[in-house]
Amino acid sequence: MSRPESWSEIAYVTITPMSGTDMNFCALTETIDIDEGERPIETTPTLCGGKIIRSLPQEDTTVTLKVYPVQAGTVSGSTGYGFYDLFYESVTTATGSVTVDNATSGSRSKYRIAILWTDSSASTSAVRSITSPTNAAKRWTGRNGYITKITPSFESTGQLSYDVVFTIPAKQADGTGGNIQIESVDGVGTATMGTLTSYTTTTDGF
Repeated sequence: MSRPESWSEIAYVTITPMSGTDMNFCALTETIDIDEGERPIETTPTLCGGKIIRSLPQEDTTVTLKVYPVQAGTVSGSTGYGFYDLFYESVTTATGSVTVDNATSGSRSKYRIAILWTDSSASTSAVRSITSPTNAAKRWTGRNGYITKITPSFESTGQLSYDVVFTIPAKQADGTGGNIQIESVDGVGTATMGTLTSYTTTTDGF
């Protein structure tokens, strides 16, 4: 199979709470904006006319999803329906209902977000493998991030939409590993793409 000219129309979005269930949100998502943050430098002029370079830490990555959820939260299962239970984490449920109370939320969970583009018709999730070397794919994954902002928007001429922002630090706290992974396979060689590992306190999610 030849390489695709571009990635268009379809992308898979899977969000995983640490030690939780993979939830697929592509059916609710219109746009994905990824800002990986600058890797800035500062320069100091020297008397000979040169510049001394000082590297600064990479800035946080932000992922913004424009989504159209019709429910408050997802609660359980592999299909995503809403985000407020992920944002506030304090949720009560009854048959057919979700109630989220931000006043009683005292903790914040870590999340992994995976975004997959592929020409494989077998794909249903961004975390799954691409097992055929004739299929091309590109996957962007960020781990150890937090949902930091939800902005609802509704106009009389439009629909209720949300901008949901994930903030992901460039590296883990001890500096031993990065939190961003980008993979691709070209569909013309022999390479395949593996399934992402479980995302728990003991497995890193990559």
